[in-house]
Parts: sequence; C-alpha cells; structure tokens
Amino acid sequence: MSKIAIISDIHGNLTALESVLKDIEKRGVDQIYCLGDLVGKGPRGSECIELVRKHCDKVIHGNWDVFIQVETDNEIIKWSQSQLTKEDFNYLASLPFHIEFELNGKLIRCFHASPRSVFERIAPEYHPLEKCMSLFQNSEETKSLHSKRTPDIVFYGDIHITLLRSYEIGTLCNVGSVGLDLIDATYVIVDGSYGTNSINFVRVPYDREAELAAARELGMVGYEQYYKEIMYDQFTETKK
Repeated sequence: MSKIAIISDIHGNLTALESVLKDIEKRGVDQIYCLGDLVGKGPRGSECIELVRKHCDKVIHGNWDVFIQVETDNEIIKWSQSQLTKEDFNYLASLPFHIEFELNGKLIRCFHASPRSVFERIAPEYHPLEKCMSLFQNSEETKSLHSKRTPDIVFYGDIHITLLRSYEIGTLCNVGSVGLDLIDATYVIVDGSYGTNSINFVRVPYDREAELAAARELGMVGYEQYYKEIMYDQFTETKK
C-alpha cells in the first residue's frame, strides 16, 4: 500500500463519482479511501453507496451520513431518505469515525470534519490558527493503537475546498469534494512509492448537465437548490 486515492463529499452526485472512479482506475492506485458524505443534496445516494462499497477499501461517515438517518420534517431530506434502501441505512450506520495508518514512518489520520465531531466545521481561511491546530489533536473519537501519537499528516473533507498547508506540527490537507466542487470533481492521491509522501490534487471534469437531467427525471425535491450548488456553488444550509 503506497499509492492511495482519497475521495470525499460525494453527496449523491453519481455522475461525478463515476468520472472520478474512472480517472482513479488509470492511475495505478493501490487503495481508495472515502471520507464521508456519500449521500445528501444530490439525487442518487443509493447508487453512490453501491459504487463506494464496490470500489473503496476504507470508508468513514460524514455529517450527512449521520443525519440522513434521523426523522425529519424537511421535505428535501425526506425525499433523499426515500431514495435509500434499508441496506443503505444499515451500511451508513456501520461506518467508523476515522482512518489511521502509517506511510513511510508518518502517522496519517483521516476524518470527515474534525477529530472531535463530523459536525464541527473548520475552514483555515476563516478560523484562527489555534482552531486549525486543533485538527491535529487526539480525541475520544480518534482513539486507536496510535492514540498517544498525534498525526504527522491530516486529511479531511467537509468544507469542499482543496487545501494544503504545512505547519510546524504537521501537514494539513483538505481533499475537496467529488460531488459539490465548483470547478471539477476533486480528489487527492497520496503517494509513498519512493520513500517520501507526496500529495497531489486531481480535478476531473464531469457532465453537470447529465447529472441535472437525472435529477429532473427522478422528480428530485429540492432540484433548484441542487442546480445552484453544482452550477454556481451557491451553498444553502439545509434545515434538518
């Protein structure tokens, strides 16, 4: 295991996910990790779950994977829930909080949003340095065989913005979003093939119009909101 693709924030966008998986297949990747938010916002969550289960070696849950399981009065979320099977819900409920592994002597930790909660959003562009440094902390959620060590490299998702920063404490990388990135579907490859760990961002074009056509054909509730998010990055906070 020396070359790993890390994807995140698919959000039910099957067209984008299929394009990313085809791209990964061409790059000689050993394993694929997914950092959560398989569902929500996009129309084909069940199909995305199926592909993730087939292709990804390790998968963790994101905030949408958690609250999609909760009863709600929100019509958009209720429609998304109606598109999932009982097996889908069971799978989402089984997903762990984080992934941890060593590569060339470096401890690498992956989680969805923060080491404490999938609902704690941290964006280095807007939050103070102290808050960003907390992404390297250990927590009750990240207890593992390496629990006394803090990570040398952190990968996370949630904010849909690619980011790579080096601090004295370690390297921080946000892998972007497969399904809701403004420019193209985005993911990361971490490559330890030559005794060092390189991090490369990959942007994959996909057919947004085809994705929107599929949403219309399914009679998606909240289509207008989804259109704005994938075409213009006009993010709307969905009331749970």
